[in-house]
Amino acid sequence: MCEYFSVLYIIQPRQRKPLTEGSCRIDEVDLMGVHIAVVGNGRIGRPTAYTLFNERLADEFSLVDIKPGQAWAFGEELRHVAASLKYDVRINTYEEDEAVSEADLVVVCPGKPRIPGVKMDRRDLVAGNAKIINYIAEVMPPRNPDAKWVIVTNPVDAMATLFKKVSGADFVISTGDHPDTLRLRTKLAMDLKVPVSKVEGFVGGEHGSAAYPLWSTVKIDCEPLDKYLEESGKELDRDTITGYVRGVSKRVVDIIGGTEVGPAAGFRDIIRSILQDRQEIYSIADSIRLPGLQEAVNVNIPTHVGRQIGPNLWDQLTIEEQGNIIEAAKAIHANYQIGLEAVGKA
Repeated sequence: MCEYFSVLYIIQPRQRKPLTEGSCRIDEVDLMGVHIAVVGNGRIGRPTAYTLFNERLADEFSLVDIKPGQAWAFGEELRHVAASLKYDVRINTYEEDEAVSEADLVVVCPGKPRIPGVKMDRRDLVAGNAKIINYIAEVMPPRNPDAKWVIVTNPVDAMATLFKKVSGADFVISTGDHPDTLRLRTKLAMDLKVPVSKVEGFVGGEHGSAAYPLWSTVKIDCEPLDKYLEESGKELDRDTITGYVRGVSKRVVDIIGGTEVGPAAGFRDIIRSILQDRQEIYSIADSIRLPGLQEAVNVNIPTHVGRQIGPNLWDQLTIEEQGNIIEAAKAIHANYQIGLEAVGKA
């Protein structure tokens, strides 16, 4: 990779409670000492949990969904996966968010999705999903005081900002523009007819309609994009690329009902980098106050991701790119304010 390389860090085990009924194993084994909770076991929560599970990133998984039987049924599926993988892991299932305790990392997925066949933006989901995020932010952090919070619920950047405001938690990020970054790299590879493994580059701003390809970060086979185009004689329609990044997910939603494994793979990247302290660079939304805003919001900037967040690549972006991200941050703040009003905390 051009920007970074990965180093695997060993996570030190910590003392765990004795196993209880519902566990996948009965004998003590060497533990990683990591407890991941996935809240919301629907169309995006299930593939996310399954992807994390296959990475063996934890020795304990908690699944939470308020729909009766949903978490239990999915938990049974994962137990069968564990048997296939010979993966000794504890699986807890709950129907109440507040039942989870001592999680190290919580992935927050529940919420109303975009409706197939209906013209709508992620921003249309603010008021309804804000009530869900507000509740989780109130009841889960007291029982999970050391958790790192990864927000997936749309509109994800505004919801992460709301979660941080309500919970007061230190480590709150949204998965933000990393899925958009993967879409950017996919489209660049297709249009330039190069292997996707040779494509680098990031998207910044807001996940959705204010996602901006950060062209200064794009490299093809480690060559800056403009230099690559000049030397290869190829042409690139940047507006078409931007349209694909912002719009392809809605096309997927309209045909199969929702995006699933693509985003889940991106969430895996981020969570693995956090838990293993890889310090890889991802376009995630951390809380930052930018010029023109009265308070911090979770806005997407390519950032080193590990047990701590940062530094980011803000100073390496062009003035135009920084301006676009600032405008996106204003849109995120506006949605956050709508969310605050919806939960009576404006």
